[in-house]
This record gives sequence, C-alpha cells and structure tokens, in this order.
Amino acid sequence: MSQSLLKLEGIEKRFVMGEETIHALRGIDLSIPRNQSVAFIGTSGSGKSTLMNILGCLDRPSAGRYWLNGRDVATLDESELADTRNREIGFIFQSFNLLPRASALQNVMHPLIYRGLRPAERQRRAREALARVGLENRMDHLPNQLSGGQRQRVAIARALVGQPSILLADEPTGNLDSATTADIMALFDDLLREGQTLILVTHEPDIAEHCQRVVRLSDGQVVSDTLREEHHVQPA
Repeated sequence: MSQSLLKLEGIEKRFVMGEETIHALRGIDLSIPRNQSVAFIGTSGSGKSTLMNILGCLDRPSAGRYWLNGRDVATLDESELADTRNREIGFIFQSFNLLPRASALQNVMHPLIYRGLRPAERQRRAREALARVGLENRMDHLPNQLSGGQRQRVAIARALVGQPSILLADEPTGNLDSATTADIMALFDDLLREGQTLILVTHEPDIAEHCQRVVRLSDGQVVSDTLREEHHVQPA
C-alpha cells in the first residue's frame, strides 16, 4: 500500500430506504498517489458525495476495502476514525462552515484543540496557516467581516493547519464569483507545488479540468479516469 496515499478496492455503498435498496456506489477501484490533484465529477446522484464521505472517513462502505496512508480504514474504531479525520484529512466545504462568532484566527485554531497542543502552539500554527493563504492582515476579523473569497481562504487555512496528508474539497468554489474562483484555484496550484495532495468534488467541468486527473462518476461507477499529462504543476 506504500505506493498510494489512497487506495480503494471494490468499494460499494448501499442505502436501504423502506423496501428499496439504493446502490450509491458500485464497485469503485481507485488508487491516488501523493501530490496529485484529482477532481471527482458527476451529476447529482452520480455517487460523488457518497464517495467523498467514505474518503473522508465520515461513512463506511457496505463492501470493499479502503486504505488511507497505508492503514486499512475498516480496522479503525470510531475513536481512531475521528483521530484519523483530524490528523490525515483537511476538509474544505462550499459553505465554509466557519464559526460565526469566532475570528479567523480562532476558526483556524479550532481543529488543533483536539491535538492536545498548548494555546501558544495552536496560535503559532494558525498564524502560519493564515499567512500561507494570504490573510496575515485579516486574522482578527469575524467571518461576516470577510468577503466570500476571504472566508474560503480561512476555511483552507483551517484545513491546512493540522498538516494533513490530503485536502478534500467539496464544491469549494460553488459560492464564489469567477474572479475569486480563479484566485482560489491558483492557491490550490501553489499548495500542489508545495507537495499537497488535493481531491475536489465538483459538478463544474471547468473546475475539474483545472486538476491533473479527472475521474467521472455515473450511477455509482467510474466511467472515465483521465490523467491530463499536459497539466503538471512543477514542485517548488
């Protein structure tokens, strides 16, 4: 498993609704190496959100195996899963999910509370993460004092602060205008150059085409998996 950061074999997900069984994922096989940007794309109901929840250890598959950074996720109990989410995965959401009454700095510090770090160390790391996304001068601002793009940068800093193995972004530009979207995608390119692994879940083809690899889902299956050799971000 050392060759892949993420490896899925025969992943299935079934939901029982009354007398009906919904097959959300139907035998997904995927391997994602470190330092790759991957877009999962598909229409509503294609299975991309279900797959994101499994990749993010928010849900368990009905069948199949999932290795994250060499660990078989099926062997982890709920406490270990929570710790894995906190340490291995940085989540970025379309709706930002920021604490409204907390400053940008406090929002970014929040995930580190569960690491047992001292407040001074949490603050140091949070300041570094905000500087990394260009918000050195906005650390004391509340979310409602920030633009949509700035709020998403806070969310990205919060995802980065724990030094995760992977960034998992769910429609990260869905609430942003085109100019701000371009800025956020440029920031993702910078993070990729620094060695980050990035997975985007999107229904927007232009956002997907920005990634090195595009995986298209339909009816819970992978219908295409394209590595775009011409789009390679050189490491810094």
